[in-house]
Amino acid sequence: MSRSFAALLAATVCVGTAAAQTPPAISSEAPLTLEQAIAAARANAPGIAAADAGIRATDAARVVAGLRPNPSFEAQTENVAGSGSYRGLSGAETTVGFALPIEIGGKRSARIAVANARSDRARIEAAVALADVELRVTQTYIEATAAERRLGIARQQVGIANEALRVATDRVQVGDTSPIDQQRAEVQAINARTTADRAERAVEVERGNLARMIGHAVVGPLDTRWFNTVDGFGPRLPARSTGTLALAAANADLTTADAQVRLARSQRVPDLTISAGARRLEATNDVAAVFGVSIPIPVFNNGRAAIAQASAERDQFEAQRRLAHLETEQAIAGADAEVANAAASARAAQGPALAAAEEAARIARIGYGQGKFGQLELLDAERTLSETRTAATDALAAYHDAQARLRRLTSLAPADIQTSGDDR
Repeated sequence: MSRSFAALLAATVCVGTAAAQTPPAISSEAPLTLEQAIAAARANAPGIAAADAGIRATDAARVVAGLRPNPSFEAQTENVAGSGSYRGLSGAETTVGFALPIEIGGKRSARIAVANARSDRARIEAAVALADVELRVTQTYIEATAAERRLGIARQQVGIANEALRVATDRVQVGDTSPIDQQRAEVQAINARTTADRAERAVEVERGNLARMIGHAVVGPLDTRWFNTVDGFGPRLPARSTGTLALAAANADLTTADAQVRLARSQRVPDLTISAGARRLEATNDVAAVFGVSIPIPVFNNGRAAIAQASAERDQFEAQRRLAHLETEQAIAGADAEVANAAASARAAQGPALAAAEEAARIARIGYGQGKFGQLELLDAERTLSETRTAATDALAAYHDAQARLRRLTSLAPADIQTSGDDR
């Protein structure tokens, strides 16, 4: 091949490569940010609606727990339907009055304490539901953004493969290379188009999943600038489990168990029922007052079994609280290390490794067009570039996913229901 033809071919390869690597046109429409997606999902998530209903239920239970026992109306007729002078209603004595149960032993305050603890637990559950929604939306958003990035890489590879096929065809036609190069290039082009088709379907699936979570279609672009951002270097502050949702939930369970023990102990104290009324004496047509006091005798059920049960459950929740503290600390430490490792991998994949792969592929394309390199070297360089770009996308997705999981693990409980139980 003459030098002029080789130069023309190399220029064509460079132009085709530049066209293939040109990113798709940026949409003028504002991208759907992660914060917007999370806000929309919060308004649409069934789990949050269920948690809100749970809060309303515990608030109503708190009102019920503070109610006092209702009085009773009592009516009684004696000395009727007997014999002799008590036949019929001639000797009837009718008593009408009211009975009022009086709770003693602190039962009402104990019930209120249980209701308050359950109310705090419900609010923690609501915060957990919000944090879970944020995590699921973030992970879905990451997958959708990564899928779009992989689609862009696949389309670039289609352009590169088509250009390589054209160059190989031209070289075969001028007798500068074997026809097998053209066959290899055709296989590469077919594989690249198949990969791009799969990537398009993956984008449709992931955007559909995101749309189902936020409650409306995702018609605009996603925030690729956020996806490509990796936190800077510098020492990381150690994350602690103090005040997190996991420990707050365990503390709330323990607080509820403590209140249940107090309630069980209060149940051992018998309640009083006082009654007062008026009795009409049929024989003399007189009216007299009637007073009464009723006290149950704890013979068969003295409340000790209930206290033993509540105490055992309290010990169970205490052990579970210690276990939650240990597991949360371990999970946070592991997630923090994952974030650091993923960040390092993302920086390396996007920086020196990607630059080296792009330069190697560029040189291989020019060299192949000039007949200095064989097709196998070109294909190897292109494969390395594709794998490096995909690895960079995977590293970024892994980094953002690790960050989202760490943020979920370290999510703080609402300030108004945080307890000192974290340091027990």
